[in-house]
Amino acid sequence: MTATGTAARTGLLASAFRDAFRHHPTGVAVVTARDGAGGPVGLTASSVASVSLSPPALVLSISHRASAAAALLAADWFLVHLLEARNVELAMRFATSDADRFGPATGWTPLATGEPWFPEAPTALRCRPLTRTPVGDATVVTAEVVGVRSSGRAGMPLIHHDRGYHVLGPALPVS
Repeated sequence: MTATGTAARTGLLASAFRDAFRHHPTGVAVVTARDGAGGPVGLTASSVASVSLSPPALVLSISHRASAAAALLAADWFLVHLLEARNVELAMRFATSDADRFGPATGWTPLATGEPWFPEAPTALRCRPLTRTPVGDATVVTAEVVGVRSSGRAGMPLIHHDRGYHVLGPALPVS
């Protein structure tokens, strides 16, 4: 097979893989940290999952194409904001290139430890990276959760599915 044929097949597989995951709903989070100069950075992530309860740990994937990737991957601490439906504008802002992610409209404030925090998010997890593993065009980060800030609200979680934002419907009956 020629190199062109291999590239075409790889491109088809990548396209099919992306389309497969379009139909797999995921929760939406905004990940924030301070860059090396002390400025706030962040991005929207739909690849956050719990890993362990003892110690509390999570995993997330950061695309190397994201403008905040280098700063987030270098950060010693970061916050993962788990979003609810009313946070859809925040999710869209952090998913948009060149958006004013930390403008006055976002209502962010720095924690005493420096990480940018969005009080409107129902939950924020303060994390310390444990591992950073490059995988293809992304880096998979496992992190220990060292603190949880919760608003106590139980809003509908924000879901990403088929390239759009959604909310969950009613729970299905379990027999």
